[in-house]
Amino acid sequence: MVSKKSRTEVREKKHRRIRNHLSGTAERPRLSVFRSNNHMYAQIIDDTVGHTLVAASTLEKGVKAELEKTNNVDAAAKLGTVIAKKALDKGISTVVFDRGGFLYTGKIKALADAAREAGLDF
Repeated sequence: MVSKKSRTEVREKKHRRIRNHLSGTAERPRLSVFRSNNHMYAQIIDDTVGHTLVAASTLEKGVKAELEKTNNVDAAAKLGTVIAKKALDKGISTVVFDRGGFLYTGKIKALADAAREAGLDF
């Protein structure tokens, strides 16, 4: 009998394939997104040196206080605006978007659209 792979295994394999083509540089770092069942995390990474330049999540007090729930589309949109504002404060205006193997719908799309509206270019 053929066993079915879990969604996590499938997502991780997609993410590895995506990462073969994406890389963040000092001029254009990578905006990496991770979504769990309860929270969302976004970080901007310079892959040439392996440093996280900016990070934000729905676990942060300032973000969590303004949200009713931390795992819906509204929370993702709020996180997109927060990460974009932090990036612009650090002088980062253009990034490469890494969806982390997740489908570009729902929460991931809401985060990306909100980050674009807040001033990030990708």
